[in-house]
Amino acid sequence: MSTDTATDQATSLLRFATAGSVDDGKSTLVGRLLHDSKSVLADQLEAVERASLGRGQDAPDLALLTDGLRAEREQGITIDVAHRYFATPRRRFILADTPGHVQYTRNMVTGASTAELAVVLVDARNGVVEQTRRHAAVAALLRVPHVVLAVNKMDLVGYAESAFATIAGEFGAYAASLGVPEVTAIPISALAGDNVVTPSAHMDWYGGPTVLEHLETVPVGDDPTAEPARFPVQYVIRPQTPGHRDYRGYAGRIASGVLRVGEPVTVLPSGRTSTIAAIDGLAGPVDVAWAPQSVTLRLADDLDISRGDLIAPAGAAPGTTQDVEATVCHVADRPLRTGDRVLLKHTTRTVKALVKAVPSRLALDDLTQYPDPGELAANDIGRVVLRTAEPLALDAYADSRRTGSFLLIDPADGTTLTAGMAGTAFAVKAPRAAADDDGWDF
Repeated sequence: MSTDTATDQATSLLRFATAGSVDDGKSTLVGRLLHDSKSVLADQLEAVERASLGRGQDAPDLALLTDGLRAEREQGITIDVAHRYFATPRRRFILADTPGHVQYTRNMVTGASTAELAVVLVDARNGVVEQTRRHAAVAALLRVPHVVLAVNKMDLVGYAESAFATIAGEFGAYAASLGVPEVTAIPISALAGDNVVTPSAHMDWYGGPTVLEHLETVPVGDDPTAEPARFPVQYVIRPQTPGHRDYRGYAGRIASGVLRVGEPVTVLPSGRTSTIAAIDGLAGPVDVAWAPQSVTLRLADDLDISRGDLIAPAGAAPGTTQDVEATVCHVADRPLRTGDRVLLKHTTRTVKALVKAVPSRLALDDLTQYPDPGELAANDIGRVVLRTAEPLALDAYADSRRTGSFLLIDPADGTTLTAGMAGTAFAVKAPRAAADDDGWDF
């Protein structure tokens, strides 16, 4: 079946990310998925075959289907997040192939931030290593609903069930301590194709799904009514043309929930209230809109609303605060220190903030909290306490991945420093450390 036909028939979409330590075979797995599911165009496969022959390889190196940067091909590693789009008759997929090197853990945060499933690869010869635990921790922090443990290179351990069982047991125990709700362990050989798309003839002791079967059948998609509505305002529309002299609309993308005409709403952080008078969709006025649709809201009252404000149902609006406690993954090369002045970007709102304290840093080997480190280095996971110059309508990340997340940005050059998840995480909350306000009176 052609890719176009499969795309036409597929009805649901799964966003998933791959992660794992260096040389665990992530790109080969992705290439095998694309190749064996007939999602590779003929000219792409021919280019990979030529490149493989040029490197002295007899068979096509399927990892080259995703490792597109010259440095990636020369070194045989993944550096950047490679996104691939493919489909089967049962489902459409957006795949993020993330790097394995510890210095590129920040890219795994990017790739998994919107994923509904994470595939964590482990080399059957090496078992669970520190980077495996780091990726599992990131997946848990980002509240990725489904995790697949792909024990790769089973052909190099003689397809031994004992090797698979040991790794699956160790990873499962670690994931459970992180609060990961579900782990599906699958023994595979990405190079040989065992249990990737087709069942393996070498592992009759395994009766579970192949990787593709699991990807096609795992439940996906959020119920838009399951979370309270959140509408970050991106743009205020005031055309003031002869046909729209009194038009005042607030454009944006619904982050969660459902909005209805006639519904009472609260505008944050001001706290003013009004009623939704109309909802303008892409095809015209509608009575109901839901996440993740982009719409324009019109309210019954003329309020002072600007970019960065949040519109929410009057009975289910989040609280506002200037004191933020969060778990973060630091992604910049320069450390994040107590006393640093940063910008905090939350949905469409950006405010000044001060790092009041860094209460703890997470030790990935045993999930203990290292108290009062004073700073977080690149790829560290830890707790921070922030004070913002203006109130934020911030949900707990455990309640909403969309409105509970934020970024810390360097105000000097706009560099992204840290990805933050508001509220508590899987780790035990460390005591808040005392901090000096350094002259920033918020």
